[in-house]
Amino acid sequence: MKITSSLFTFMLCFLVSSHALAEPVSEDKRISVDIRRTTFIVNDIDTSLKLYRDALGLNVIYDQMINSPMENGETRKRRLVLMQANDTFIGALGLLQYIHPLKPQRQEHFDEPVPGDPIMVMNVSDLDTRWTAVEQSPEVAVIEAPHHVEYPRADGGKIAVMVSMIRDPDGYWIEVNQLLDAPAKASD
Repeated sequence: MKITSSLFTFMLCFLVSSHALAEPVSEDKRISVDIRRTTFIVNDIDTSLKLYRDALGLNVIYDQMINSPMENGETRKRRLVLMQANDTFIGALGLLQYIHPLKPQRQEHFDEPVPGDPIMVMNVSDLDTRWTAVEQSPEVAVIEAPHHVEYPRADGGKIAVMVSMIRDPDGYWIEVNQLLDAPAKASD
């Protein structure tokens, strides 16, 4: 009896409910767009690295100074750091620090995300052990400590997630979550 790859994938996802399985979209369902990277403009990359590299464990794959001439004869100087989690093609996070000339600072500040604010969602499999390092990272604001949330499924079931929310040193909203059930799918 021949088992199709989609049936095998369904069976594997069904058997493993405590871990989220990430896999590429099948060739027949692929679209022409991949989201490769999100880049955060930061004030101090070294401070940001204490959260993203040291506390969350992302792997630095690129760290370079980028210099380019400006019309006024000066040199534009920036530092770009790229980091990855478990995939080498998608889901990278970039940190970009403008060294010269400096960029103006955002003036408005809200206590909750508002339209125009991105929220980066990261899934970790060890939130209980990683959380202390996250909340103790320099200049990180804890908005919500990890707590249990159940999201509804279309079939009446639930998706259990440990959810936490922080603001990183530059004000970016970051959810650091741990899936406790099988992840959402198109039918949810």
